[in-house]
Amino acid sequence: MNLVPVLATGLFAGGVSCAAVQGGLLTGLITRQRAASAAQAAPALSKTKSAGKTAVVSDSRRWGRRLGDDLAPVGGFLTGKLVSHTMAGVALGALGSAVQLSTGTRTWLQIGAGLLIVVFGLAQLGVPGFRGIVIEPPASWMRLVRTRARSQAALAPAILGLFTILIPCGVTLSVEALALTSGSAFWGGATMAVFVLGTGPLFAVLGYAARVAATVWRGRLALATGLAVLVMGLYTLNGGLELAGSPLSASRIAESIGFNPPPADASAATVADGAQTVTITARSNSYSPKNVEVRSGVATTLVVKTNGTQGCIRSMVFPSLGVQKTLPATGETRIDLGVLQPGRLDYTCGMGMYSGIITIV
Repeated sequence: MNLVPVLATGLFAGGVSCAAVQGGLLTGLITRQRAASAAQAAPALSKTKSAGKTAVVSDSRRWGRRLGDDLAPVGGFLTGKLVSHTMAGVALGALGSAVQLSTGTRTWLQIGAGLLIVVFGLAQLGVPGFRGIVIEPPASWMRLVRTRARSQAALAPAILGLFTILIPCGVTLSVEALALTSGSAFWGGATMAVFVLGTGPLFAVLGYAARVAATVWRGRLALATGLAVLVMGLYTLNGGLELAGSPLSASRIAESIGFNPPPADASAATVADGAQTVTITARSNSYSPKNVEVRSGVATTLVVKTNGTQGCIRSMVFPSLGVQKTLPATGETRIDLGVLQPGRLDYTCGMGMYSGIITIV
């Protein structure tokens, strides 16, 4: 499963889109904690000055201490956020795996998730007709999280981060939908974890900085944010279209304008005793050979080899046959394709990100 688009979405979109709520809560918590610390330090400083002793601290030590004070709350907040969102991703991925989504259901979920992300991207870009689209959590959830934000405990930022799972922004909801369609507890958790890690740098700046600075950054990053969300949405949507075998998928459009698929490899097929065996290898990021040539009119068995393979490529889907097989991480899987007729048989991974072709002659 390719997590690069998820990382890019978190990096450019996650922090900005969630900063309005979560960043404001974090900023408020840090402000109150600093005010409390300053109030406690004031008597000691007054006593020192009255005694005629002025503490001298080197600039480097003072800068290092201030940096530590700045980063500790943000680090705790992001750690809590990472834990809760990863657990949610694991649960969503396990749910998608446990219910054994049919090929059709998986396809429509993928298309729906892609369309949802595209809509949020257009809203972020301020496209007329989409500007007013904002998804907000129930008011009761907001009150619960704000109660946690008033805490002065040392672990308050981490606790606040944990509870942000209750106030997801629109982009987070889109990534959660993607975790569900992964059909794997591992990849569902990895999807959410990578998304949160992507939000880290930008969210730390926007969530901690003063509201004026945050507003300036949000304005400058609005275009990049919208484009990042839009690209991820189109990427996810295309995966669903590939699963559906749609002529609107990127691979079919590329072929229609002259970009031919790789040449068919006849060496992967062998015929013996009136039966045909086709062997391909499923790696974590590709099927190989990508295009195999087989004979028509012969009972055909596809043998798929894996060796330490991970990700959605282990879920192999034949859209036209309605067949879906889960491959082991290491081993061989035999799939009966029956007697094939001349033409073309497409297959793809469970999320439509990686595909292959069987050319029947």
